[in-house]
Amino acid sequence: MSAQHTLPPLPYAYDALEPHISRQIMELHHTKHHQTYVNALNAAEIAYAKASTPKERIALQAALRFNGGGHINHSLFWENLAPASANGGVLRDGPLKEAIVSTFGSVETFQNTFNTTTAGIQGSGWGWLGLNPSSKRLEIVTTANQDPLLSHVPIIGVDIWEHAFYLQYLNVKANYLKAIWNVINFEEAERRYVEAINGSRL
Repeated sequence: MSAQHTLPPLPYAYDALEPHISRQIMELHHTKHHQTYVNALNAAEIAYAKASTPKERIALQAALRFNGGGHINHSLFWENLAPASANGGVLRDGPLKEAIVSTFGSVETFQNTFNTTTAGIQGSGWGWLGLNPSSKRLEIVTTANQDPLLSHVPIIGVDIWEHAFYLQYLNVKANYLKAIWNVINFEEAERRYVEAINGSRL
């Protein structure tokens, strides 16, 4: 049996992303929602290890996908955010910015396109800037529910589940999506991009 999954600590304080994401949201999102995915994933893996028939294993696939995806996605999400004091929201000249401008025309066009695409998700899901492993091109894609991004290497992921924004932005997804660019950790995104371009699939 593999080791149990654990909740990763945030690399910043719960209030570090204010005023763009409130302390209340961050604390609930991390300690309650992400922790629930971790607990449920561990339970599903234990049950899978004990399962003795194909039917029992098949019955556990949905729980493994949902909670495993929730753990993977949120672990990446926390690293994709950074407070202003740690250069959150700052996209410096470099390979990632060059690729974004080459692909989308400008950083502003990229952000607007990303926001429109992500806001269009029906129900809950995630918006992604991913690297197509075949073309080595950046693409904006979405996944439903807690499905992890498997078709591309994730560079930036944004949670569009209501628990990520509702307490602060109510039902106005557009305002949340506009605000989150102020705390995107572009340094981490560029690290992931460079590693992916060099052949490391993250």
